[in-house]
Amino acid sequence: MSKKENGAQWLLLTAVFVIATCGLIYELVAGTLASYLLGDSITQFSTIIGVYLFSMGIGSFLSKYFSKNLLAWFIRIELLVGLVGGFSSALLFIMFPLAASFRLILYAIVLITGILVGLEIPLLMRILENKVEFKELVSRVFTFDYIGALLASLIFPLLLVPHLGLIRTSLFFGILNVGVGWYLAYKFSGEVRQAGLLKASAIILLLSQLVCFVFSEKIMTYSEAMTYDDNVVYSTSTPYQRIVITKNKHELRLFLNGNLQFSTADEYRYHEALVHPTFSSLSNPEQVLVLGGGDGLAVREILKYPAVKQVTLVDLDPAMTKLFSKQRMLTMLNDSSLLNPKVRVHNADAFTWLRNNRTKFDAIVVDFPDPSNFSIGKLYSTTFYQLLKHALRPDGIAVIQSTSPYVAPKSFWCVDTTLRAVGLHTIAYHNYVPSFGEWGYIMATPQEPHQWFSHIPAPLKFLNPTTLQQMLTFPEDMKAHQLLDINKLNNQALVKYFEEEWSKYLER
Repeated sequence: MSKKENGAQWLLLTAVFVIATCGLIYELVAGTLASYLLGDSITQFSTIIGVYLFSMGIGSFLSKYFSKNLLAWFIRIELLVGLVGGFSSALLFIMFPLAASFRLILYAIVLITGILVGLEIPLLMRILENKVEFKELVSRVFTFDYIGALLASLIFPLLLVPHLGLIRTSLFFGILNVGVGWYLAYKFSGEVRQAGLLKASAIILLLSQLVCFVFSEKIMTYSEAMTYDDNVVYSTSTPYQRIVITKNKHELRLFLNGNLQFSTADEYRYHEALVHPTFSSLSNPEQVLVLGGGDGLAVREILKYPAVKQVTLVDLDPAMTKLFSKQRMLTMLNDSSLLNPKVRVHNADAFTWLRNNRTKFDAIVVDFPDPSNFSIGKLYSTTFYQLLKHALRPDGIAVIQSTSPYVAPKSFWCVDTTLRAVGLHTIAYHNYVPSFGEWGYIMATPQEPHQWFSHIPAPLKFLNPTTLQQMLTFPEDMKAHQLLDINKLNNQALVKYFEEEWSKYLER
């Protein structure tokens, strides 16, 4: 084999490596973007992976109909992959607030990308079949393919999403695809028909992708301006979520993955109700644990109790706790609670942290997002509540935000049922938060305290002894009227209840 032929083989095998890396990146981008915009990350990733693999199978099947000019077809497909995959996230972000059938567009892009990627490997193997022994060819092609997939799976969460974001990530790998196509057209100009046209097309694509890469933040800003009613004053993507803060004349609003977390107009109603019924029932709460609540607003309320000596806050996303520790407008909102010397912040998975914890707490405040998917649903399971119970002192109290008992009564009372299943005594209550409607909370304790709600601090904006007593009463349409399943890791009954109830409400 000549040195030239050997070089050509390795060039094409390098293309396999790029194809595998880029193809998996496009799949991961689509899954992450869908989970940001549509929620339920497990469902989104599962269906997107299924559609992508199925479409690769279609592409492999269709490859048998390409019989002439295989190298030219390979280069064309490489450019098309760079075009579709590279612009995929920018297009999807723009179309989300505009399209009535966003899922149709999402799966169409995944399908097209998968078909194109599925075409490439069989075509490449046929290009090389007369130049490399078959067993050597299969070994080399799939080795490069799997190494590329491994690289993509490692760098996507660790480097690409935190530092580039989704739009720039897909554009960067689109540029790689198109760059490989251009180089192949240049290197094999004598063997490829219309090589000049292919090179010119690649250059045009590269320039357009580079322009979009430079202005990716403006594309994201444009998309979010159409998505949110108010002006977007801050936005960032982290390995865990999309954080967006909007502002109008009257309020700031925080959104995580498109879901409203609080409005400054009425967040005090939520956080006073979350914290003070528990703390007013404890005689001397010194050691406090907060799970979630990276905005520091629950901690702000906790620090109103002089007896508190230490607050341990465990929140998964360091970007959240950093934002609410350093941004002046937000530290004014939470009274710089995360900077208080009594507060220790741990950025960790709450499930893992609690499993390794050996400290006993007087009070635990659980302020997780709603159980909209299985990864969050585990934090409402019997397994998690056993850990919670173990972390409480015998006379300690935990409080859990438990979604809306009006919109999702089965979900709300499923939390209560699950807490009782691990041997905790519970008290359920609710209040009205204008931004959310009726919202529910459940207090849980290994043994009932001697006196409930004995010393509410004054003055508070919303809560007083009268309103607190009203919060304990549930009208008929907020009660559970059936026997509910216990939420366990192996059944995730709560997630099923939540999806069923909230999907009906959102369809109205």
